[in-house]
Amino acid sequence: MFHRLIAMILFVVLAAPASAVRLKDIASFRGVRANQLTGYGLVVGLKGTGDKNGTEFTVRSLASVLARMGIGVDADQIQVKNVAAVVVTASLPPFARTGSRIDSTVSSLGDATSLEGGTLIMTPLFGADGEVYAIAQGSVSVGGFSAGGGGGSSVSKNHTTVGRLAGGATIERELSFEIDRKDAFDVALAEADFTTARRIAKSINRELGEDVAIAPDPGTVRVQVPAHYRSDVVGFLAAVESIEVDPDQAARVVLNERTGTVVMGQNVSISKVAISHGSLSVTIRIRNDVSQPLPFSEGETTEVVNDEITAVEEDARLTVIDGPVTIDELVRGLNAMGVTPRDLISILQAIKAAGALSAEIQVM
Repeated sequence: MFHRLIAMILFVVLAAPASAVRLKDIASFRGVRANQLTGYGLVVGLKGTGDKNGTEFTVRSLASVLARMGIGVDADQIQVKNVAAVVVTASLPPFARTGSRIDSTVSSLGDATSLEGGTLIMTPLFGADGEVYAIAQGSVSVGGFSAGGGGGSSVSKNHTTVGRLAGGATIERELSFEIDRKDAFDVALAEADFTTARRIAKSINRELGEDVAIAPDPGTVRVQVPAHYRSDVVGFLAAVESIEVDPDQAARVVLNERTGTVVMGQNVSISKVAISHGSLSVTIRIRNDVSQPLPFSEGETTEVVNDEITAVEEDARLTVIDGPVTIDELVRGLNAMGVTPRDLISILQAIKAAGALSAEIQVM
């Protein structure tokens, strides 16, 4: 029965029972994080798919680049159909060193139709403090194509105004973060939860054999570096992030109305409730006929369009679900009613409105 439900609806995921996971998969050490970089640049070498001549900031940018190269050009004489103004973004990972290379993303800023085949010229990437941390340059990989005909027809695949530079940015400045001088670290939970924070602190103390961890709030666990680890802080952090914990799961149902996806956690429970499910099917069929006049008459042969409209309403069925029930029992019951993904989303929302669903509903 359960396999029939999976085949019938687009996607229903039943969360597996909670099990131990590594601390590094649900939390991170505060301060050890990536930093966002942004820059403005030009992509050249496009095949007539760049910004239009009316894009003034692209023209001025190109004139400025040529001026820095010692080439004086009047901005009014520049044609930019092979050039596109872009915004370049990248993520500077923690502990990245000068000379390392990172990926960057190039996004069209003007009205270019495609960045395919273009090359990003040297672009400085700035951090939030206004300092340059990386330089990006290289060929843009779009991963799609766009082509058009003279009659206005066109065909495209994927998004051609956003490209990728694999390893196209070189780090020029490092972010300092001294870990060998710290005697305590804060573990930041990806999702704040009182129960999970308490379990993490208890797991760390149990594995290390001493009380070095406390949870001052549901989103933080403070860990003191033991005396015998002061000379090996990296080893201590590696040991801590490898500790397995059992995170608590909130009762939650996630609905995606665009795709019909339903994701339900294991702690979701349903009280006793009655559900009525029915549908109205309307079919419209157009039949083209020909009206032929009688022989030797003055009539003309004409085409006749006949519309046939048929409406069929299925009998509504009232089903009672005795609570509390598990997710598996709920799905089996709804499957027996023959619900579709859209119906399942509506039913779950109605059950929540009736006060019989003990879970938070998130609609994407």
